[in-house]
Amino acid sequence: MTFSIVARSDDGESWGVAVASKFLAVGSGVPAAAAGVGAIATQADANLSFKYLALAHLDDGATAQVALDRLVEEDDGREHRQVGVVDSDGNAATYTGSECFDWAGGVTGRSGERGGYAIQGNILTGPEVVEAMERAWLDSTDLPVERRLLAALAAGDAAGGDRRGRQSAALLVVRDGAGYGGHDDVAVDLRVDDHTDPVTELGRLVDLNELYLTASTAQERVPIDDELMAELESLARADGKDSFHMWVGSENYEMRVDSGPRPSWIDRRILDIIRDHTA
Repeated sequence: MTFSIVARSDDGESWGVAVASKFLAVGSGVPAAAAGVGAIATQADANLSFKYLALAHLDDGATAQVALDRLVEEDDGREHRQVGVVDSDGNAATYTGSECFDWAGGVTGRSGERGGYAIQGNILTGPEVVEAMERAWLDSTDLPVERRLLAALAAGDAAGGDRRGRQSAALLVVRDGAGYGGHDDVAVDLRVDDHTDPVTELGRLVDLNELYLTASTAQERVPIDDELMAELESLARADGKDSFHMWVGSENYEMRVDSGPRPSWIDRRILDIIRDHTA
């Protein structure tokens, strides 16, 4: 009742899971990942303990295949399970139990020297769903890993996806120091729990995640001189804030404006936003 991709990025720095299903809040059950360790998707008649057991096995040094073999071997309900795993080195493994509802299956592969992926699904319209996801992943190497995962998920959805319909989707990406303020490893953790077009909605949330929760690159930064600072203070007051510093905090743009009451730079998009907002 679900299709997913579990992958390590080609640069070896990120791990992620993208998943969609005709099931409420699929993101609450299927994906798990830890930076430097690996990622897993557990689905079909999902055994949610697989998430924590797999990451523990991987953290102890097991490869994806060894970790998956241990999960399956120890589970009496193995024939009803479907699992994809990728480890710290990009090795990938997938498993589909014999009692999973048709169409059910998966593929694994390498993407670049350090990347790897496992793609799997059950109750799909056919193998074309998994095939489309694999092509999209391999054809999108120029994109950030979260965009590649989203592209693969969208390709599977367009190819037919879950044959029962659509309801939810989720995206989880981890890498060291990627979280809000750099204090954890969660780069992206987004869920669409109940929606008529969840993969498209997930794409909208990825755009917002990039704006609010990723740091500006050097190319996106506009230096703030005294003239621009005066303009920013005036725009903030026009929006009912006591200062530009207060405006940044109230609008949640801390990741895209230099810190402090007298920042040295502002993200170009944020500059456009405050100008348009108060025009």
